[in-house]
Amino acid sequence: QIQLVDAGGGSVQTGGSLMLSCVASPNLGGCVAWFRQAPGKEREWVASIRPRDGTTFYSDSVKGRSAISRDNARRTALLRLSSLKPEDTAMYYCAAGSLLACWSGSMHKASAYEDWGQGTQVTVSS
Repeated sequence: QIQLVDAGGGSVQTGGSLMLSCVASPNLGGCVAWFRQAPGKEREWVASIRPRDGTTFYSDSVKGRSAISRDNARRTALLRLSSLKPEDTAMYYCAAGSLLACWSGSMHKASAYEDWGQGTQVTVSS
């Protein structure tokens, strides 16, 4: 089992940026993703990154405004959010899955990931 600790959320104005971090123990494992969940809404996939070649994938809602990265040696995954909008307001969660999760058609599904962080709140005001 992998333990994940999310951090870096905060309150920003429209157009601002944040860098979310996810520190894993004992390691990041395979596929790593970020999801978000706004009040009253389902958990939504944001981005994923493969474990070895670092290939990244993004949802249409954040494509061009975000960047996911990972440093396996430091057991850390990052999500850079830029040009933030009020609709980006949500709890953001880091998730870790198997090596194959990033090669499956289900990488955008929460069920593809076994381990989750506690979440970090992002609030964007207009």
